[in-house]
Amino acid sequence: MGQTVLVTGGSGYIGSHACVALLEAGHTVIVLDNLSNSSEIALQRVHQICARAPLFIHADIRDAAALAAVFEAHEVDAVMHFAGLKAVGESVTMPLSYYDNNVTGSLVLLQAMEAAGVNNIVFSSSATVYGDPASVPIGENSPLNPTSPYGWTKMMVERVLTDWQHADAGRSVALLRYFNPVGAHPSGLIGEDPRGFPNNLMPFISQVAVGERDKLHVFGDDYATLDGTGVRDYIHVLDLVDGHLKALDFVAAKPGLHTINLGTGQGVSVLQMVAAFEQASGRQIPYAVVARRPGDIAQCWADPARARHLLQWEAQRDLTQMCADSWRWQQGNPCGYR
Repeated sequence: MGQTVLVTGGSGYIGSHACVALLEAGHTVIVLDNLSNSSEIALQRVHQICARAPLFIHADIRDAAALAAVFEAHEVDAVMHFAGLKAVGESVTMPLSYYDNNVTGSLVLLQAMEAAGVNNIVFSSSATVYGDPASVPIGENSPLNPTSPYGWTKMMVERVLTDWQHADAGRSVALLRYFNPVGAHPSGLIGEDPRGFPNNLMPFISQVAVGERDKLHVFGDDYATLDGTGVRDYIHVLDLVDGHLKALDFVAAKPGLHTINLGTGQGVSVLQMVAAFEQASGRQIPYAVVARRPGDIAQCWADPARARHLLQWEAQRDLTQMCADSWRWQQGNPCGYR
C-alpha cells in the first residue's frame, strides 16, 4: 500500500527527484516549499515524467499555521524533510539565516507532526556533521565536529530528532547523512538549478561547459590530497533518492533512531571530476585556482556499509553516468528552469 508522504523542500534539486521516485513507487506526495531556492517548474516537470502530480502547497516550514492546515487536511503517514539552506560558504557569512531556517523550521515541523500524531520522518542530513575527519572512510560512529554554521544546523536538527524519538519509542527517525549529490534525471527534465553563483562543483562545471560561465573556480590546490584539490564522495541523485525510499520503508517497519550514511565509498578530486566531465561532454573546462573557501575541508568519503546492511542499498551509478546525466540536463536547460 502506498503512503501519503509530505516532502518539505520538494521542488528543490533532491526533493524533486524524490517526488519522482515516490510517485513511481505508488505513493501520494504532498510538497511544501517556499520556493526561496527552487522553482515550481520542477514540479511541472515531475508531472510530465510521472503523468501524476504531487499536491503543491506554497508555504514555509516556519509557518506553524500552514503546517497545521496541511496535517489537518491530509492523513500524512510520513515526512521527508529536505527544506533547508545548504551552502557551506554562505552559512559562514549568513549564520542567523541558516539557524533560523534550518533549526527553527525543523522545530516547527516536528511540533506540527507531534500534534497530528505523525511519527515517521526521513531527515536530509549531511556529511558536513563530521567536519574535517581524522580518517576516511567515514563511518556513522565517527566524531561529529562541524566546521561551518550549515554543518552545525544539521547536527543540531539531528540532536532534536534524536531526543524527539527517545521521548516516544513508537516514533521512527532516519538521519540520512549524505555526501555530494550530483547528476540529474535521465530525461533531462529535472536537475540542479542553483540561484546565482553556484556553490557546488557539478553545476559550476556544467555552466562552464554550456557557456554560461567562462571558467571554473577551483577553491584551493594545496590540500593534502592526491592532486592538491578537495576530494569528495559524489553520489548520483537517483541513487540518493533510492536510499530515501528504502529508508521510508525501513522507518515504517522498524520504530527507532537510525543514522545512515549514503555515499559511494569512493573519493573523487575536483580535477578528476573536471576530467570526467570533459570526457562525457566533449567540452574543455577551463579553470583557475583561487583561495580556499571558509568552512571547506580537504577530503571526505563515506563508509556505506550500514546502508548495505540495514537498507539493502548501495550506489549503482558511476562517475561517467553522473557527468553524462548532468550534461544532458544542462544542455537542455542552459539557464536552468528560468
